[in-house]
Amino acid sequence: METMISREVVDIAREIKEMKIRGAGRIARAAAKALKIAAENYRGKTIEGYLRYINAVARLLISTRPTAVSLPNAVTYILSRIERVESTSLADYISVTVAAAEEFIEYSKNAVKNIALIGSGRISDGDSILTHCNSSAALSVIIEAWRSGKKIQVYATETRPKYQGHITVRQLAEAGVKVTLIPDSAVRLLMKKLDKVIVGADTVAANGAVVNKIGTSQLALAAKEANVDFFVAAETYKFSPATVLGELVEIEERPAAEVIDLEFLRAHPNIKVRNPAFDVTPPEYIDAIITERGLIPPQAAYLVLVKEYGWAITDHYLKATSEISDEILP
Repeated sequence: METMISREVVDIAREIKEMKIRGAGRIARAAAKALKIAAENYRGKTIEGYLRYINAVARLLISTRPTAVSLPNAVTYILSRIERVESTSLADYISVTVAAAEEFIEYSKNAVKNIALIGSGRISDGDSILTHCNSSAALSVIIEAWRSGKKIQVYATETRPKYQGHITVRQLAEAGVKVTLIPDSAVRLLMKKLDKVIVGADTVAANGAVVNKIGTSQLALAAKEANVDFFVAAETYKFSPATVLGELVEIEERPAAEVIDLEFLRAHPNIKVRNPAFDVTPPEYIDAIITERGLIPPQAAYLVLVKEYGWAITDHYLKATSEISDEILP
């Protein structure tokens, strides 16, 4: 490879992997930023070398979080535009990469704004709302409803073991929203007092199933039992083209150290720990998905995928998500 992957790009990849950068939208924008930085730092002389280099960076980024489809979708968005370049100038390939990354970042930010406007219309004055984890899309809906003058009461789960709910309550409080933090295990007890549940998504499958932070499916089940509306706020780049081809979404397992002291674990070798980071909520438990394109039933996810990602349901998508090889690591 003519240019090594820069430390700045590697640091972004590491922060995504270690969950210092959290949330599907933030992860996607970070990946786009990393590709932009990589393009600007390229010091090689040939187009062939640049393409090898930028694809190596792409594979490094994609390898960091296997469940959040926003990451490979962001990367593929940029790679697909590079592939369309017809030029003998290396500068053209670099400029297209930078422009595509900036375009995706801007699109992502605007998508959240549109989701806020569309979703807030589904919230009524006086509603009690529950949210889970820390989703910028879901919070944008709640905050927009509050800013529009609707008097709402919001509850947020702690979202163990990483306690993303603590970030959520701080952000809501800073926006002026009245919010109550609850343990994850209190959801079913509280549900009968709620009007709506609004969560984010890491991945939306072709059949409308939603992959999100562990515990989401339990919220959906409790909401179904209590006849409470369950909404998912998700940008269309969180829809998974690979699931159209029958590929299953890989559920990430996190380190045991996130849930138990490792010294205790070493002292008790018969104890095994599993720490899945996500679960799957069936489409029949979801009332609607709020996207920047509008409010859709989960069963319409396939139509969104065909319209938005027809170009990506190809060998290119599968190639872009192939495993990283040791040779590209700096």
